[in-house]
Amino acid sequence: MTLAEWLEYIERQHLKSIDMGLERVREVAARMGLARPAERVVTVGGTNGKGSTVAFLEAIAREAGWRVGCYTSPHLLAYNERVRIDGHQAGDQELVGAFEAVEAARGDTALTYFEYGTLAALWLFERAGLDLAVLEVGLGGRLDATNLVDADVAVITTVDLDHQDWLGSDREAIGREKAGIARAWRPLVLGDDDPPSSVLGHAYAIGASAVRIGCDFFFDAAPGDAAPGHWRWREVGYEVDLPRPGLEAPTQLRNAAVAIAALRALDWPEGKAISDAAL
Repeated sequence: MTLAEWLEYIERQHLKSIDMGLERVREVAARMGLARPAERVVTVGGTNGKGSTVAFLEAIAREAGWRVGCYTSPHLLAYNERVRIDGHQAGDQELVGAFEAVEAARGDTALTYFEYGTLAALWLFERAGLDLAVLEVGLGGRLDATNLVDADVAVITTVDLDHQDWLGSDREAIGREKAGIARAWRPLVLGDDDPPSSVLGHAYAIGASAVRIGCDFFFDAAPGDAAPGHWRWREVGYEVDLPRPGLEAPTQLRNAAVAIAALRALDWPEGKAISDAAL
């Protein structure tokens, strides 16, 4: 089948467009023999700013010389946009081969369109020899298919009211769902000035290290002693002045700051960490 035919096919394989839960997708992933999609994984959740944060993560990591895979949704023009490897969209035949691998493994297990796509992306990433995989959460976090993978660093950009039929009626309930991407004893980067107590409580309960904007790292849009057109990112003992990003909306400095914090939180061997030059 062509890619277009595959996409039509996978849309018909589940009665619901959304079916929260990891049991089915985990079962199929095990049959596919999926392990780690990359040497390091950053998972990005949140209400707003996910896509921009992923773009900053990808751009900085590639500038550092890392081989990066990104899985995002939704797409604008073509499904291929959802899977990028080393800066290039996955080709039709690559995606067809990945869908064939999912189909061969799933048996009679029903998968949603997003679950199919997530497994296909992970299959491609695992074969691409990646240094870093960046996974954008589709909906929520705790029960999202991307949460199949244990993130080395989890990111929650913001928490606001979204998908309330699925995630809960207020920020506390929604934050609890989004915080499900955090892992014990690993960093959880928070881009919200006032994250819900449910997010901080979950991090504390599992031993995740909360790295908070405005507390653990900071950004200044126009420091008085910086060169014109520069902004400043800083944490205790370190600061760097940077040219303003190409994404010009005011909120993009926050997203860029969150991306830098996430990359600096990754535990790399000496010599592979992000340098000032990559920023």
